[in-house]
Amino acid sequence: MSNFKEIVTKAIIGKCKKKIISSYDIECDEKPNTILGCWVINHSFRGVNNLGKVNVSGSFDVNVWYSYDNDTKTAVTTRKFSYTDAINVPIKDNGKIDNNSEIIVNALKQPTVTDVKIIGELVNLKIEKELGIEVIGNATVKIQVEDDYDDYEEVYDEENNDELNINVDDLNDDYLENK
Repeated sequence: MSNFKEIVTKAIIGKCKKKIISSYDIECDEKPNTILGCWVINHSFRGVNNLGKVNVSGSFDVNVWYSYDNDTKTAVTTRKFSYTDAINVPIKDNGKIDNNSEIIVNALKQPTVTDVKIIGELVNLKIEKELGIEVIGNATVKIQVEDDYDDYEEVYDEENNDELNINVDDLNDDYLENK
């Protein structure tokens, strides 16, 4: 006969990745003529539970190198941007995100500038990033167990000494001499 037992353990109960493209504007000190370069640095982020959904909050710095004054001078403007992205992570097998859930966020693709345009004195940037999110929570696993299975090996004391004594008494003392 067998029955089932439930084991409660920590497991990945939800996992997804999301590509996010956002638009940002940077106001330069001078009117830019040409964009010479753009780069994103110092990306930091964390994920938190927000009523059963995952909010990823983070920030990064954007540097824009540009020319101005009819391309005779250059400057670099740096701005820090913050973001919050709400991500609906699909949860497996009747799991749920609660206060005991652990949320792990990884940058599968760091923020990068994919498009840049000069609009008057503003520089418009399109920045793309890809985040991977894992939610670790309680999961229940059912396993089948056998009630009558005994996994202990039985150990016996030495064999019956009476039988051993009888065999010794029957030995021929002259065994080696008769050969």
